[in-house]
Amino acid sequence: GGSAAAAAPGAGAGAAKAAGTAAPAASEDGEGPSFEAGRITRQFCLDLTEWHRSGRKLGRRFAYQIVCETIEVLKELDSGVVDVTVPAKSEITVCGDIHGQYYDLLNIWELNGFPAEDNPYLFNGDFVDRGAFSTEVILALLSWKLLYPRHVHLARGNHETMAMNRLYGFEGEIRLKYDEGLYDLFCEAFRLLPLCHVLNAKVFVVHGGLFSREGVTLDELRQLDRDCEPPDAGLMVDMLWSDPHPGWGLCASKRGVGVAFGQDVTADFLRTNGLQLVVRSHELCEDGYSVEHSGQLITVFSAPNYCGEFDNAGALMIVDESLVCKFKVLKPVKGKK
Repeated sequence: GGSAAAAAPGAGAGAAKAAGTAAPAASEDGEGPSFEAGRITRQFCLDLTEWHRSGRKLGRRFAYQIVCETIEVLKELDSGVVDVTVPAKSEITVCGDIHGQYYDLLNIWELNGFPAEDNPYLFNGDFVDRGAFSTEVILALLSWKLLYPRHVHLARGNHETMAMNRLYGFEGEIRLKYDEGLYDLFCEAFRLLPLCHVLNAKVFVVHGGLFSREGVTLDELRQLDRDCEPPDAGLMVDMLWSDPHPGWGLCASKRGVGVAFGQDVTADFLRTNGLQLVVRSHELCEDGYSVEHSGQLITVFSAPNYCGEFDNAGALMIVDESLVCKFKVLKPVKGKK
């Protein structure tokens, strides 16, 4: 790929080159980087970045291995609510929807650094569908998750579901680039993804939003069986699909799934659970993020120039241990989408 995007300079690209990723080690089937002694390494993740950046496909064996090993890691989670500690003098970066925009994901890493134990990330769902490079996005995210299971967090979005993947491109893309067997494994991995994360017992991070009934507790959410395709209604569907509205109370969602919840609903949920803030994604924001509900709810969306059709920016949200939030704005990457 000789586009501007493929050659985009930046800290990430420079770091990757410095680490010697210009010529990825070939796997046995001649298709890209390979594990070392059967284990994933940081070098593999960096090599994979460059391999995919240049428009090449990872060998089937390693694609399968990444997804299979991720499934085993996700099976170890004892609930769909993951508690994340942001230690003193550190911070975590929250990313919203990416939707297969691989070159924008690379831009995130060039702007903010690759994942590391001292540079943790939380990707808040909707990794796939719509964009043309869902395969590259999800293989990258799962690779980093495998390498740093306690420092790279992945949440399920409404597009990490079979119904959406059939309609919006991921299923077809995987069948085209790989095969049905790999798609089935991705579906299994998606069913095991957490539904939400709680940062320092104070910040509730979920893909969609809040609930169609009052009094929902974190303990109740911990009891949910996440290993399924979403039902027609209920707590899981609300978490994946709901949106805030600027008024009060609950009303029907414009999406026809989930609910639209007002600022009193947000305030009640926070008070019930001793929380301070809701962070969610799921909705395009012109500036990449928006602050609503009297500062108690933030939307972060990380796919700039969404689908090539909108003029929106994307954003990253960086949260420190005292829960101070700052934002980095993502401009669209010219060239590839």
